[in-house]
Order: sequence, then C-alpha cells, then structure tokens
Amino acid sequence: MPAQLFLDGLSFSSPTRPVLTDVTLAVGPTDRIGLVGENGSGKTTLLRMAAGQLSPSHGQVIATRPGGGEVRIALLAQEVPFGAQDSVGAAIEASLAPLRRAEAELEEAAAAVAGPGGEERYAAALAQAEQLSVWTIEHEVAELRAGFALADVALERPTSQLSGGQRARLALICTLLSRPDVLLLDEPTNHIDDAGMDLLARLVRRWHGPVVFASHDRAFLDVAATSIADLSDSGVARYTGGYADLRAAKAAARARWEAQYAAEQAELNRLRERVEASRTVGHPGARARTEVRMAKKFYADRNATVVSRRLTAARSALANLEERQVRKPPQLLSFIGFSPALGEASGALVSATRVTLPGRLCPTTIDIRSGDRWLVTGGNGSGKSTLLHILAGHLPPAAGSVMRAPRVRVGLLTQEWPDYDPAITPRAAYAEYLGAAAAEILPITALGLIHPRDVDRPLGDLSVGVRRRVQLAMLLADPPDVLLLDEPTNHLSLDLVEELEAALSDYPGAVVTASHDRWLRERFQGSTLTLPSSGVHPPVTSGP
Repeated sequence: MPAQLFLDGLSFSSPTRPVLTDVTLAVGPTDRIGLVGENGSGKTTLLRMAAGQLSPSHGQVIATRPGGGEVRIALLAQEVPFGAQDSVGAAIEASLAPLRRAEAELEEAAAAVAGPGGEERYAAALAQAEQLSVWTIEHEVAELRAGFALADVALERPTSQLSGGQRARLALICTLLSRPDVLLLDEPTNHIDDAGMDLLARLVRRWHGPVVFASHDRAFLDVAATSIADLSDSGVARYTGGYADLRAAKAAARARWEAQYAAEQAELNRLRERVEASRTVGHPGARARTEVRMAKKFYADRNATVVSRRLTAARSALANLEERQVRKPPQLLSFIGFSPALGEASGALVSATRVTLPGRLCPTTIDIRSGDRWLVTGGNGSGKSTLLHILAGHLPPAAGSVMRAPRVRVGLLTQEWPDYDPAITPRAAYAEYLGAAAAEILPITALGLIHPRDVDRPLGDLSVGVRRRVQLAMLLADPPDVLLLDEPTNHLSLDLVEELEAALSDYPGAVVTASHDRWLRERFQGSTLTLPSSGVHPPVTSGP
C-alpha cells in the first residue's frame, strides 16, 4: 500500500539565521506537490529534513504506510554526490540495490516455500517484488537512459568525465530506479530537454506514493503538480491548480495582506489617540457650574468615573488589536533592470562561422548584431553551452572562426558556479570581480538581486539559487555589449525569472539565451537557432 508523509511543525536554524519556522505539510499517496519560494526560503532544507538528511530544530517527520513497515524516502539533490571513481554502470547498479534484494528474497522464499511459514514468506516476497516491478528493471534502465539522453554514454565511463548536465541526469535516473515509497526531487528539470521533461512528468504522475518536488520550471509545475506549496518567511501556503493559478492567488493574497495591515495600523493610531483623549472629560480648566460643595464633589466623582471607564475600554481595545495584528508585509526583492547605456557598440558585434567541436557541436554559424535577441535551442548534448563558451572566447573551436568587433565586451552567465572560496562572502566576491571602487558606487544590493541578510554570509552556506543570484549580479553590474545566458532560469525563483524575462526586452545590447525552459521558449520574441542533437542535420535558423 502507498505511503504517506507528514511534516509536523518543522523548524530549522543555521548558525547565522532561522531558515524555516513551524512548517507543516501533509502529503498523501496521490499528492504531487510542487514546492516553490524565493531563493533562500528553505526549500532544499525542507526536502533534506523530509529525507532524514537534516535533523529539525523542532518538529518531526512522520512517514507511514498501512500495515506498518519501513518507508523508503529518496531525495534527488541539486548538487550531485557521485565519487570521483564511480562509473556510470556502478552508480546505476548501486541505485538498484533495493530491487536486487527483493529479487534475491523472492528466489530464497520460493526455494523454501514448502517449509514452516514458507507460504507466508513467499507471499510477502512476491508482493514486495510486484510493488517494485523487479521484472522490468532492465527495460526501465534502458528507457531512462534513452529518455534522459544518456543512452550513448558507456557504462564504464567514470562519472568524473561527465558534464554537469550528464551527472545531474544520471542522478535523476538513479533516484527513480531506486523506486522509493516517497519521492523527493530538488530542481529535477534543470538539465533535461523537452523529451526528458515529458518522460519525468509521466513518471511523477503515475508514481506509487507521495511526490514533492522543488521547481522553478513553470511548464513542469503546470503538467506535473496536483497542488503547489509556496514557502516564505510566514510559513507555507498551499494552492490548487497550476502556475497561472498560483500567480493569481498569490497576488490576491498579497493585496489582502497589505490592505489588512494598512487598516489595522490606521485603527491602532485611532485607538492610541482615543486612549490619550480619554484621560480627560469635558473642558480642562473650566469651572464647575455651581459653587455648592456637594455639586463640586458630584461633578468631580462623575468625571473621574467616566474618564476611568473610557480609558479602560480604549486601553483594552488597543491591547487586543496590538496582540492580534498581522505583521507588516516584508518588502519583496525586485530586480531593477539594466543600465541604459553600454557605450557606442553597434552593427555586427560577434560573428561565428561554421564553428565546430567534434562530439560537442556540429558546424554552426551565427551573426550577432547590436540589439539582437537570439534563442539557442536543442536537445541535451546538442552543444548549446559549448556554442556560448565559444562565442565568449572561453573555448576555442576545432574548426571555423569567430570574429569580434573592436572593444566589444562579451559576458557569459554559465550554468556552473565559478571557482570561489566557499568561505568568501557575496559582498567580497562581488568586489573582487567588479573592483572595489565600482562595487562601492554600485553595491551588490542595488540591483535588487541579493537580500541584505545574505551579503555577508559565506557563499558555502548559501543555497544554489542565492549563489546563482550573486553570479548574475556580478555580470549585470557592468552590462556587456553581448550578454550570453546559459539556462538563465535554472535555480532562480519564479518572481525573479519573470522580472528578468521582462527586463531582457529592454536590454541595451545584444542577448543570446540558451534554454530548455519551455515556458520561456513559447513566449520568446526574436531569432531562434536550433541545434540538432545528432549532428547529422545542420542547425536551423529562424527569424523573429
């Protein structure tokens, strides 16, 4: 029977700040929950606690199944854990260990079926083998290797020789093959193409048990999630429907929050004024209307009683509202856009003619002119990243030529994090990259990409998404004439992705984007270069 997962009041604090506070989430056997939130909101931390890799400061993780028994939980991490000496085949075989054990138990139970308790043991072993589908192992290995573009990678090849995308896809294959009762995925679509995403969506939808996946892939959220859990400083909010429904619901909730906060603050100010006014009744300093002693005492006592009653009521109303008032909505990070001027670069900026790298990029030609918007597409292994590295001058082509106009600056946002000391802070890394004087003129927080709380924390303590923001801030603080973006939506929060997409239309230079993001590609306006996966057919160029 399928398992269930319950995250009960989970809290977690790093040495520098609270990461999660009192998060509760129930995940049933048929739930496919897409986990979203700002970079650094704690999505990876929550998944690691659910998987038992981190111990919560408070709360507990409860995984159960009808009838009891062990519940196996597997987590696909963003940062792949393969050892330097692991081979592709060894990694796959290690992931199949639970299935191999079930196979062996079934064979042993069959051999001992005539003995005491043999029939019960065999029935239990058969049920376990059927649940894990042990008879289709080899077929599924072949299906997943083909679906995630690793069929042509030799099983003997060391994982250390794979590209970052290949290692990520191998880790996804291994996680799926282990067939856990509860499946947890952290950014599973970052390195897969359309065919791979369609395959993963089918597998997630038919998974035999709860699934929670953290993702910034809007198209995948729409097709794979049954509901979306939005993680923030105020907790977790769950929404039904797809990404578009999430956006509308979040905007409405934010508007209600801001309106309630404004109304309560206005009422608090009114009550404070009322408390102050209630200290006196009538006109201070006015003489009593009679000089009779009793009258004077009567008016004085009545005045004191009224003042006391009104003051008590006002204070009570003020205390009640102060206790139950909603907290102030936090100011949201918002990307400010690009510098309006980049110098006088115009005309043809970069031209690549039949650039080739055997096994990685077939002969490709592209001319990038001032103001151009290019989208480079293609399946896994078609050479999108290779082309961008050649255009940036980071990688020489084996054949063909690259021409750059004089004084043209080319900048590349890579998929891989630069080789920085994990102990260095974003502020220090930014100043080292940009120069101390320039970093003082335009601080790292000025672009609206980095939260002030993160600028002085070690890079090694930050999430992958926050480090990606640091990388983006370095590049955009001094915008190049030609901006090359390799999978720019990977790891970034949904809000920032949309802000970045909107700002790119106003970028004052040329932009070349390589992306598998279906949502981005379907809405792209500009020229498209489609690279073939096989290299048999030439690249295809289409205009805006």
